[in-house]
Amino acid sequence: MTVPLRPPRRLIEITVDGEAVRVPEGDTILDACAAAGKDIPTLCYGDTLTPKNACRVCVVEVEGARTLAPACSRKAEPGMVVGTATERARHSRKVVLELLASSVDLSTTPRAAEWIDEYGADPERFGPDAATVAQPAKVDNELYVRDYAKCILCYKCVDACGDQWQNSFAIAVSGRGFDAAISTEFDAPLTDSACVYCGNCVEVCPTGALSFKTEFDMRAAGTWDEDEQTQTTTICSYCGVGCNLTLHVQENRIVKVTSPHDNPVTHGNLCIKGRFGFQHVQNVGASDG
Repeated sequence: MTVPLRPPRRLIEITVDGEAVRVPEGDTILDACAAAGKDIPTLCYGDTLTPKNACRVCVVEVEGARTLAPACSRKAEPGMVVGTATERARHSRKVVLELLASSVDLSTTPRAAEWIDEYGADPERFGPDAATVAQPAKVDNELYVRDYAKCILCYKCVDACGDQWQNSFAIAVSGRGFDAAISTEFDAPLTDSACVYCGNCVEVCPTGALSFKTEFDMRAAGTWDEDEQTQTTTICSYCGVGCNLTLHVQENRIVKVTSPHDNPVTHGNLCIKGRFGFQHVQNVGASDG
């Protein structure tokens, strides 16, 4: 078998906050910022998905541009001058965080509280009557829970379920404006949809709107503690593909399974058996016969 080799990409130079940065041609501004050690907040960005430009918390100011640019998708160009912490960029991020946090439950969104504090966002300024997407969590199966009170409509779950990975197309965005929501066809229960329970939507969700049933139950009971969890990467034993699994273990029990995004086999994706078929490992005391 012949393995095609890509020619090396030439390096281009841009300026980030006054510092010259060289990155391969085709890299994004976000890649350049990471190379320069700049911490840019992201929510809708996924390292295994095509950027959707939905959340706009990663915007930066590009010299000569009329509008702020989403760093996750804007390609770096030779000679580009980028400001990541200008007053305009910081104000935009602040307002976006205020709008999100006033309407959506960000309590399980990693780093959300840190960013709100960093940018001085005040979600409470819209008052107690601000519209929210608050609603009961949808618990219609034993594998994962859909808590759309935490959904920011980043589209990552739709893309992972659709043409970018799974090609199941079990979910899409329905409704318009503030009434837009992630939904199955005709809002049917997940068990009656085209869902194959691969959990790849759970893998990419940035806010906890989609979570393992085990995590959901443990959070409700107040026993979920990521600081006490260990992570062990191994190889799935169900078939010969060789998917990598990262087992999250708390109190000697597997509480959820993820997959490394940089793995050339899985790219973070798994099937139902790899993602959820771990109960037999810890079925202590069960009869052997």
